Order: sequence, then C-alpha cells, then structure tokens
Amino acid sequence: MKLELKDFEAAAKRLAPIIHRTKLERSTTFSNMSGGEIYFKYENQQKTGSFKIRGAANKITALVERGEVSSVVASSAGNHAQGVAYASHVNNIPATIVMPKAAPIAKVSATEGYGARVVLHGDCFDDASKKAVEIQEKEGATFLHPFDDYEVMAGQGTLGIEILEELPTVDTIIVPAGGGGLLAGVAACVKQINPRVRVIGVQAEGAPAIYESFKQKKKIATDTAKTIADGIQVKEPGDKTMEIINKYADDVVLVSDADISAAILLLLERTKQVVEPAGATTLAAVLNNKIDVKGKKVVCLLSGGNIDVSFIHRIIELGLASRERKFKFATTLPDVPGSLERLSHVLSEANANIVMVQYDRMSPDLDPNEAIIHIACEVSGREHSRRVVKTLEDNGYNVVMENR
Repeated sequence: MKLELKDFEAAAKRLAPIIHRTKLERSTTFSNMSGGEIYFKYENQQKTGSFKIRGAANKITALVERGEVSSVVASSAGNHAQGVAYASHVNNIPATIVMPKAAPIAKVSATEGYGARVVLHGDCFDDASKKAVEIQEKEGATFLHPFDDYEVMAGQGTLGIEILEELPTVDTIIVPAGGGGLLAGVAACVKQINPRVRVIGVQAEGAPAIYESFKQKKKIATDTAKTIADGIQVKEPGDKTMEIINKYADDVVLVSDADISAAILLLLERTKQVVEPAGATTLAAVLNNKIDVKGKKVVCLLSGGNIDVSFIHRIIELGLASRERKFKFATTLPDVPGSLERLSHVLSEANANIVMVQYDRMSPDLDPNEAIIHIACEVSGREHSRRVVKTLEDNGYNVVMENR
C-alpha cells in the first residue's frame, strides 16, 4: 500500500459521522509575535481530546467493513488508547489497551471510561507495545499499531484535507512527531494535493528518533526517550512511517522541554486553550525560530489537549521560568535583624513579588555573621527580571542567578 490520495478520501468519508471537524483559526497575537501569519488547527478540541481518534477510527471501521475483527488490543501513551477505546465502543468491539505505568491518570481514566480494559506495563510506549503483542498472541485479538499502519496514517492524514480545504493558500504546516503516523499521514496527503506546501515535523530534544532518522535517511532508534511531551515520547519510529516521512516531509526540527512549557503557558494565557506538551511543540518551534515563518501562512497543528491536571502546575512553573516570568537568585546578607526587611523593600520598589525565601547558614565559605538567602520572585518578563537584578546590584547586593 502506498497511501494514495484515494486512501485519504476514503478515510475522510468513514470519519465524517464519527469525529468533529475541528476549527482552523488565525491568531493575531502569535502572528504579531512571530512575523508570520499563524493559524491553529485545534485538534485539542477533537473527540477524545486528540487527533488519534482519526487513525484509530479509520482502521477499526475499515476492519469492520471487511469483517476482519472481533476484538482489538493496542499500546499507547494515552491518546491512541482513547481513540481506540472510543472507536471500538462505536463499533461494539471489545478493546484492551496497554499503557506505560507513568501514563497520565486522566488518560487512563478516560480510556476506561470508553469501556476499554487498561493494562499498565513498562516505562514508555515501546515497553507497552511489547506487552500488547503478547496479549494479542495469547488472546487472538487484532493488534492496532498507533502509527506504523497505513490505514492509521490515512486517518491522521485527513487533517491535511481539512486544512487545504479551508486555507488553500497555506505555505507551511507544522506537525508534532513521535512515532511518525501523524507527520507521515499529513505530509503524504498534503503533498499529493499541493506539492508547494511545506510540511515540517517537530520533536522534543529528549526523544529525537525521527529527527535523527530523517537527517541520516535511515531508521534510527534512540536508547532513551525522556521529555515532558509524553504523547511523542517514542524511542523507535515505524518502518512504514519513516519511509513516507523521508519521501514527503520537508524537514524535522527539535524543541526543548522549556520551549514546550513556555508555549503551553502562552496558549493558556493568550488563547485560553489547554494544549498538551506534544501538541504545543509546533508553536514552540515557531516562537524559538526553528522554522522560517516570516511573511508566510503557517498552520500549527495543536494535536491534543489531554494533560493531567496534577501535572499542569509543574509545566506552568517551568514555562514561567523559561520566559523569565519567575526567577530565582541567591545573595549574602548580614545575619542581623532588619537585613531581610531591607532586601524585601528593594524588591518591592522594583515591583518584584517574592514567592519563596530560604536561608542557608551552613555553607563553609560563610562568615559566622552572614547568611546566604535564596529568593524566588515573580516578574512580568525578561526585561523586568534584568531591571530587578540591576536594582539589587545598585543597592550593593551580589546576585547569583540560580535558574538560567
């Protein structure tokens, strides 16, 4: 199977009664920030909270049409799990989903809520995948790969059809990449409709298997995959996906976890959208100049919104720090009454809000009458943080930054 345009059209027809056609909107805020004309494709508002339902539903519906399935088993970091669970429910087929032990609680609960049996196993997707194959062999279920499957890719690629129908003059489409199903599907679909449009994948620095594979033009598996973007935390891309990505994609770039966190925070503040780390990689790539968007019409695919509520505060903290909305420093004070009050007054005059104070009297380099104090402050941004530091130094404090 080659993933021809007719495959994407057939997938779109199958999916029409099942999924939402998510909105595509221009963002004035991010257009002004980047110098490009930035549009968001809001797949975080898709049923089950991510694009994954497209591939899962297309695959399962096609199997049902052919009479080839009675039960299914899948492995997933979370979003594919919910897509399979939902599509199986719609088609009245039993589903078992194997997820990594560290999968977000929200994704586990949602998957079970769609009626699937959840098995927690291993530390990442690859470990869960091996367990799913064991269950498939033991129980005789049909294994649904989350990305290395042509009908799954065809389902994901229907996003390309929707984008080109609504914005035919688009110049660049930016797509998150983990195992490669979404990037392969969108690239193959878009390039067969309009080869002029550039399709670029984005990976997290801590899980760069597709980036390395694309650059070296051969499949590369990484020893580890460590990133806050659990949806793209994959050590080994698919054989089929890499073949298609190498054929159709224009480039693959990397972003850091700090970049991703800052993008999530900006999306919360400016668009009021909850976007999971994997989905925010596309905006992170734009804002950190990983892709040339100046003067171009660019679609950032926000691939999902399934983020564990208990994890949001950690991402926000990292995002605040990376944008220097929050910074931490140390300085030495005389260990006498009034020293902290004077320092607090200087910070107050500089409009910095103290959120953490910690004393250290145990350092061997300290004079007996001194103490090191560690302070975290909230400020309005990078320039404000620099003004605060200068104000402290002008008042005689030796400032040592602790989060740069």
